Amino acid sequence: MSRLFTPFKAGALLLDHRVVMAPLTRMRSEPGDRAGALIREYYTQRTSRGGLLISEGTPVAREGYGYAGAPGIYDDAQIEGWRTVTDAVHAKGGRIVMQLWHVGRQSHPDLQPGGQAPVAPSAIQAEGYAYTPRGLEPFSMPRALELDEIAGIIEQFRQGAVRARAAGFDGVEIHGANGYLPDQFFQDGTNQRTDGYGGPIERRARFLLDITQAAISVWDADRVGVRISPSGTYGTMSDSNPRETFGYVARTLDALGLAYLHVVEPRTTDTAFLPEAAPVTAQYLRNHFHGTIIAAGGFKGESAEMLLQAGYADAVAFGRYFISNPDLPERLRRNLPLTPYDRSTFYGGDAHGYTDYPRATPD
Repeated sequence: MSRLFTPFKAGALLLDHRVVMAPLTRMRSEPGDRAGALIREYYTQRTSRGGLLISEGTPVAREGYGYAGAPGIYDDAQIEGWRTVTDAVHAKGGRIVMQLWHVGRQSHPDLQPGGQAPVAPSAIQAEGYAYTPRGLEPFSMPRALELDEIAGIIEQFRQGAVRARAAGFDGVEIHGANGYLPDQFFQDGTNQRTDGYGGPIERRARFLLDITQAAISVWDADRVGVRISPSGTYGTMSDSNPRETFGYVARTLDALGLAYLHVVEPRTTDTAFLPEAAPVTAQYLRNHFHGTIIAAGGFKGESAEMLLQAGYADAVAFGRYFISNPDLPERLRRNLPLTPYDRSTFYGGDAHGYTDYPRATPD
């Protein structure tokens, strides 16, 4: 029997199947960084009864932007637009959590208030490109956060959680992956601080844990998830001992009783899962985190099923194929062909490559 299509529980969320829509940056917001009718249609199309959607990364502060056009949750004026999204998802029987986001150093002055430098735990520049209103621009040199500024950013995450609740979401996910601000704090290749947020892993992980506790103060732990990417190198990320670092992070999060831990795996092949492909995977973290684990990483139906059958994860998040297959859960259930995706339409634009992909099954 396929485990993909058996019910499971992620904290307080009771779900009918294990095909999760991964958070996907698409940059289609309306003026004021608001979610509009186009974004509502996109999420509505991808809703299945009893299924879980994770929203695109949603900045909790103007300083948290690395992608122009991403819808935000840093202002009360953005609540209403997101409320139309959650209402539509719930009307179709789905569940949706908001991913709370701050890119830290992965930004550019063109995206920062007053053209200031992006912030980071330490003044170390990343390699890569920000999506600015003028197009792609190399990440700029960040400035190190002062100790007394950190509490303000934690409060921005808490306020984002408050607004997400007001917008009708079913929970929140802290984006601690992909080289963004929490990741920059707990990996020692990007954190050279000597205060209470730097040095040993117990201090480097403090920022992520403080943010997570702030979200729990709004939602309760069983409606809060955290995403991490132990094998990710995007944004020039590195750690001297990733097994120790991510094992500690997983153990400390496990003690909080979260809804789930969302693990970005090394990209799988189309037909097999290779748990030994990287030093830290969901298989390794299963020994440290005993709650629900959602794995992501280029899966298709067969490789996802193998992962679930092995017991390394409880659900699988699909990204690119959810973009081009709005009815992905039903396609996987019935083993129907998958529509290929058009990478050129991933970031920004209009309905093309966003809401015009066909369904294989009636709505």
